[in-house]
Amino acid sequence: MTETQERNTTPYPNIPAFLESDSREFRDTGIPSTVSVVGHPIHPILVQFPIAFLVGALLTDAVFWLVGDVFWARASFWLIVGGLVGGLAAALTGLLDFLRIPRVRKRTAGWAHMFLNVAALLLTVINLAVRWNNPISAVLPWGLVISVLVATLLGVSGWYGGELVYRHKISVIGNGNPNYP
Repeated sequence: MTETQERNTTPYPNIPAFLESDSREFRDTGIPSTVSVVGHPIHPILVQFPIAFLVGALLTDAVFWLVGDVFWARASFWLIVGGLVGGLAAALTGLLDFLRIPRVRKRTAGWAHMFLNVAALLLTVINLAVRWNNPISAVLPWGLVISVLVATLLGVSGWYGGELVYRHKISVIGNGNPNYP
């Protein structure tokens, strides 16, 4: 008997204990998103832009810090605006799945993904508020610090989102039970 069979979990050995892993999910067909068009989930489509915009704001903040050209501070401001608007749309679709699919709420990854994204959005609102009257002078140091925090939170949250999709088979094309496993 192999190590995986002895543990009766997914076929991936040595998964750290803080990751929930269940062999029933591995064999399950998965749960479709509750917010989809012709079966294609909307949340994964919508998250691309806020992630790109908010990580882009970190990069433009860093370039402003290095070269001092005000173009980069203004670019950061507008990337944060776009990231916030896109993030709110992505948050709405993600929240609907969180509330409508019990399997999401039963997993640590679901809660972590939600809390990290809420924290990233709140910090994005703060970052925008700090820059509102003068997007140039607000970049250093606090704008840059907040941008680093937001990008870091998005990276960790994205990892948990991947756990939901790839390990727990949530928001995939399938006809599994939303409550089980």
